[in-house]
Amino acid sequence: MKAGICVETADKTDIPALIELLALLFSIEQDFCPDPEKQRRGLERLLDAPENGVVFVARDMGGDGDCPKNPAIGMASAQLVISTASGAPSAWVEDVVLRPEYRKMGIGRQLLAAAAAWARQKGARRLQLLADADNTPALAFYARLDWQPTHLFAWRISV
Repeated sequence: MKAGICVETADKTDIPALIELLALLFSIEQDFCPDPEKQRRGLERLLDAPENGVVFVARDMGGDGDCPKNPAIGMASAQLVISTASGAPSAWVEDVVLRPEYRKMGIGRQLLAAAAAWARQKGARRLQLLADADNTPALAFYARLDWQPTHLFAWRISV
């Protein structure tokens, strides 16, 4: 783990900082728009169902040895689904975002490692994520970490 940074599971006191991080993320994604109330509802639901999902936060320790309750400077979430292809759980990774001044320091790697460890502990055999096709820095980041692009396209419809 990078010195001065800790990664831990988020709780409801983190929601205001997580909403700010999601606003950063959704401002660069073409398919989503920041909506603080929707993000609050989504985060509350996710945090209320720890058996199915988790939100990890990165915090700047500010030189302390313990992980203080400093505001989140980054986040990543993971949620389980059952994969009929693998006959086991799979984890969807979402909301990977860092404050700009903390990028390129290995913190995103730490957040994804925490999500992967959680998924393995839950029996998942695969991690998967979606990334905006125009987010070149994110695509390069995932490629550096050996994530592989698939031949699948993401489709959606409102119900």
